[in-house]
Amino acid sequence: MGAGRGPDGDTRPPARPLDSIDRDILRLLRADGRASIRSVAERVHVSRGNAYARINRLIEDGVIRGFSARVDQERAGHGTIAYITLKIIQDSWRTVREQLQELPGAAHLALVSGDFDVLLLVHTQDNRALRDLVLTRIQSIPEVVSTRTLLVFEETDLEPEL
Repeated sequence: MGAGRGPDGDTRPPARPLDSIDRDILRLLRADGRASIRSVAERVHVSRGNAYARINRLIEDGVIRGFSARVDQERAGHGTIAYITLKIIQDSWRTVREQLQELPGAAHLALVSGDFDVLLLVHTQDNRALRDLVLTRIQSIPEVVSTRTLLVFEETDLEPEL
């Protein structure tokens, strides 16, 4: 560990508490990441300079990790969505994570507690592609002990309240 690094090598400044204006800015940007500084400033009742400085601080502090587009997976050709639970060999999380991140369609990955160790969200073209992903790619990872696939029939994004 170098100077100024946390236990995981994190070089970001320590977390600061967010005030109500910061939380309002985050809600606005989650709903529309393309909102202009001027629009954000007007909606949270601060100057453009203040809004600009706050957004930059939130980025520098690692609160805002980036901006992205929300994609309709079905319209993008990924008609099958599934959560896959994995049991893995103890202490193999980092190795398994690296391999799962490389999977086509992998959208979200979490190390969890409970009856399984990893929760993976995937988007695939169809059930055949999902089957191949699970049976050929995931189950061939030596550290994966078992998997369970949960098909998603319908999903709803929960939007931030504005």
